[in-house]
Amino acid sequence: MSTIQQSIDVEVPVRTAYNQWTQFESFPQFMSGVESITQLDDKHLHWVTSIAGVEREFDAEITEQHPDERVAWASTGGDAKHAGVVTFHRLDDTTSRVMVQIDWEPSGLVEKVGSAVNVDDHRVKGDLTRFKEFIEGRGHESGAWRGDVDAPS
Repeated sequence: MSTIQQSIDVEVPVRTAYNQWTQFESFPQFMSGVESITQLDDKHLHWVTSIAGVEREFDAEITEQHPDERVAWASTGGDAKHAGVVTFHRLDDTTSRVMVQIDWEPSGLVEKVGSAVNVDDHRVKGDLTRFKEFIEGRGHESGAWRGDVDAPS
């Protein structure tokens, strides 16, 4: 199992950063390799990715979500095995820290080599940099979902 941890400070209030992150279908605009995400309902997503020539389709479930605090997920179908959490931290009225942790199981030679040389860390760092540019460039979120999803007991 590989673990990726990255963070970035964004010049928007924590509410704005969180609200934008809940707009999963916008992820292809700033996440490299994400072709599409379809939100099936409040807790279920269908992803299509193409990374380093490896195409994948998988489903993921939001396992915990609390406005302005966190969004956690786990894959539920397909051949991509991963889980993660994004947390949002207020630094001041206009600045937030977005922290990402992803645990995933590389499969195949390309993914295993990429993970060994930290390509996955660099990809997530790049995605966060593009998220920063995306949200700061807009200055406001494109939408929001403010519902709660409690962690499984």
